[in-house]
Amino acid sequence: QVQLVESGGGLVQPGGSLRLSCAASGGIFSIYSMGWYRQPPGKQRELVAIISSDGRTNYADSVYGRFTISRDNAKNMVYLQMNSLKPEDTAVYYCRIWFRSNDYWGQGTQVTVSS
Repeated sequence: QVQLVESGGGLVQPGGSLRLSCAASGGIFSIYSMGWYRQPPGKQRELVAIISSDGRTNYADSVYGRFTISRDNAKNMVYLQMNSLKPEDTAVYYCRIWFRSNDYWGQGTQVTVSS
């Protein structure tokens, strides 16, 4: 049974940083693509960043240059380093991994950017 568990969310002041982690268990995921999505209050879920199995990355325009996605295949982990956080980054952040028809989501971690 595949399980994704996010951690690292919390309350941070504008301009601050957080590092989100997502631990995947129940399989070997080196061939999976991995990504972070977020759902701001009252809005739809949106893509934040994705990383392919060979390490190629893609970012939403709103976070480009501030956020960095990375992965550690040996540990079945995916990370999101978030710098220069803004109030509009406030959202529940979700981890996702997928390969062909296999598609899994975590339960999310809250990130709140506020003074």
